[in-house]
Amino acid sequence: MKTFFSIRIFKNCFFFLILLLAATRSLADDPKTLEIGASAPDFSLPGVDGKTYSLKSFANAKILTIIFTCNHCPTAQAYEDRMKVLVTDYKNKGVAVVAVSPNYPQAVALDEMGYTDSGDSFEEMKIRAKDKGYNFPYLFDGETEIMSKAYGPMATPHVFVFDQQRKLQYTGRLDASEKPGSANAEDTRNALDALLAGKPVAVPKTKTFGCSIKWQEKSDWAKKAPLVWAKEPVDLTIIEEADLKALLKNDTDKVRLVNVWATWCGPCVAEMPEFVNINRMYRNREFEFITISADKPDKKDKALATLKRLQASNKNYLWSSEDKYKLIEAIDPQWQGALPYTLLIEPGGKVAYRTQGSIVPMEMKKMIVSKIGRYY
Repeated sequence: MKTFFSIRIFKNCFFFLILLLAATRSLADDPKTLEIGASAPDFSLPGVDGKTYSLKSFANAKILTIIFTCNHCPTAQAYEDRMKVLVTDYKNKGVAVVAVSPNYPQAVALDEMGYTDSGDSFEEMKIRAKDKGYNFPYLFDGETEIMSKAYGPMATPHVFVFDQQRKLQYTGRLDASEKPGSANAEDTRNALDALLAGKPVAVPKTKTFGCSIKWQEKSDWAKKAPLVWAKEPVDLTIIEEADLKALLKNDTDKVRLVNVWATWCGPCVAEMPEFVNINRMYRNREFEFITISADKPDKKDKALATLKRLQASNKNYLWSSEDKYKLIEAIDPQWQGALPYTLLIEPGGKVAYRTQGSIVPMEMKKMIVSKIGRYY
């Protein structure tokens, strides 16, 4: 009996040792954050404005502030306006501010984008910078990550403040309160004010909070996710008029995206993958995607086969009648009958958006995020 328990204890200890080593190895693989007093590593990165930037681009600045941030992270988005105000308040004091996205775009899975309308690609960075009116350079390092790994950001956003000799004097958060309007980048401002006054930074290092950096070599989930999603069950349920009307009243706390389609409608089938992606992005939040097939009831097998092929694992319904005019009136009296037809319905039944014809995916995502929110 003692031998049995000894072996069991040994196995448990060995198991936890393996876990500990794996965790230690994972942490060791993360780039080390630049130490206070270290020189700023040089870089050459493209900006969304079409220019290429290096340390020399900011040679005339007394202080250089580099903020590692990105598009998709809700914490990063919560700080965007504060970053813009920071630039405005310090631009005439000799402070240069530049933002860098360190994320490898393909390392961000769709279900990690529940708080955004855009991913971290260079093209999407251009869109986000224009939408928000960035007043600072926004650089892309997601292709090689050489510059980011030299600096070692831990999360987005992560601030690095360098003095005139480009020695690091502050690294960490903008401030301690993520909620917009609750703070004004006090930690970063304190560092800037001290350096401008020729004084040492009182608190040169703080911790950061936000989304982890999406390093290229740590994109396992983004690669595995499509394989997992492909195995999700796809169903199709017949829906009667009364149930359809109840569905459209949306007596829930979710924003509902409803798409009316048919297998014989080419644009319907062509745009369905966009809806599937949108569902994967937002389905873990207060959001629900529903399809309603206008195929005849006896074509249920064909409609289901199409939905399975397109991996539409959301809620799918098939109109119970061959009377398409009843369907039109039940869906929306404003609908003229052409497919596809899409509605975005707020909780309580208010139609926030309707369109006859194909959607513009980016505009649809912007509308969804405007309803469910960008922040925690």
